[in-house]
Amino acid sequence: MSELSTYSQSFIDFIAASPSSYHAAAEAARQLELAGFTRQHEAEPWQATPGGHVLVRGGAVMAWYVPEGAGPHSGFKVVGSHTDSPGLALKPQPDFQSAGWQQVAVEVYGGALLHTWFDRELTVAGQLVTRAGQQLLVNTGPLLRLPSLAIHLYRSDEFKPERQAHMQPVLTVGQPGASVLSVVAEHAGVRAEDIAAFNLITADAARGKVFGAGEEFIAAGRMDNLSSVFASLQALLRVAQDYDGEDVLVMAAFDHEEVGSGSRYGAAGPILADVLGRTAGALGASADQVHQMYARSSCVSADAAHSVHPNYAGKHDPTHQPIIGAGPVTKINGNQRYASDASTVALWEAACARAGVPAQRFVGNNGVPCGSTIGPITATRLGIDTVDVGVPMLSMHSAREMVGARDQLWLAQGLEAYLKG
Repeated sequence: MSELSTYSQSFIDFIAASPSSYHAAAEAARQLELAGFTRQHEAEPWQATPGGHVLVRGGAVMAWYVPEGAGPHSGFKVVGSHTDSPGLALKPQPDFQSAGWQQVAVEVYGGALLHTWFDRELTVAGQLVTRAGQQLLVNTGPLLRLPSLAIHLYRSDEFKPERQAHMQPVLTVGQPGASVLSVVAEHAGVRAEDIAAFNLITADAARGKVFGAGEEFIAAGRMDNLSSVFASLQALLRVAQDYDGEDVLVMAAFDHEEVGSGSRYGAAGPILADVLGRTAGALGASADQVHQMYARSSCVSADAAHSVHPNYAGKHDPTHQPIIGAGPVTKINGNQRYASDASTVALWEAACARAGVPAQRFVGNNGVPCGSTIGPITATRLGIDTVDVGVPMLSMHSAREMVGARDQLWLAQGLEAYLKG
């Protein structure tokens, strides 16, 4: 297989193993540990010995590689991303009945493109906590479905589902005692009555696919933002094999970006500051030297970017129209919805040039609202120079999104060049 084919299939495998943020964090940590990274537990003394270290906190995963000779004179090179994606999160009491059907009560998580969740098989995945204190991951496989209303009963050109009444998936029919938690418990190998609490979300159960006339596209769920998590993971693993620089390399994959990042797992929480500060302290840095290290640091905030849509080109700025297949996108916004500035744009695009990777720039249409990322949050909290980048994507926040296979590989190669310096 070619490098591109191998990368694309590995990416699809990673998505399949990551139906929830908890699974994504666990899968990234598994691959890092397989490569020799050592698991760090937060309640134990911090490790900054030469080599790789990895920490999982809920649905977030942090990894750092400490080179020989690192110390208070070093800086940090950070690649930030997020593990969560929009979906339908199960409510604490999820079972209910309507018109003979057994259904599952859900809450819309993040800015889901609602109509795309209809008429596809959904898995239920995430974290269970048992009454004995065990934390377990579960993935049911195809279990739920959100059926559309037939057009004969819905005479309208515009489909606008009501979030409470119309977004509740079906589990089964004619079985009044059926419970989604019983099925989840069976898949987890525990009894339903042993589940004390859970964090469960739906995901498209279909596997990702490479497609197109030239097999140039990838279709899959959760690529916003597993596209960046996987690219940063691959970049760190490759650079760690023969890195000879002095800076500490950091992969920071946060949870809860899709709902504002305000959690102990999110970019607005303390997790990255904890990792950087404790690593600096373990390297012998004083309080002032920690801030000196931050001043020598930089961050690439990697999150999916908008490709120009051929059917809605007017939604894009007429002079900034990044497109799938033309390379990673540098995201710029004068109102600071993105953290990129002139110096960090130059830093990122120089890394792309070293890697032989084409780069595009995105600026929003003045008449269209602009999203945001972890970039401004990280820059604001830590004062670290930050740039926002990502692969161009169509169908963002759909249950099944679309990217370019070559762009995905190019993003990993650009991140690798950035980490190498």
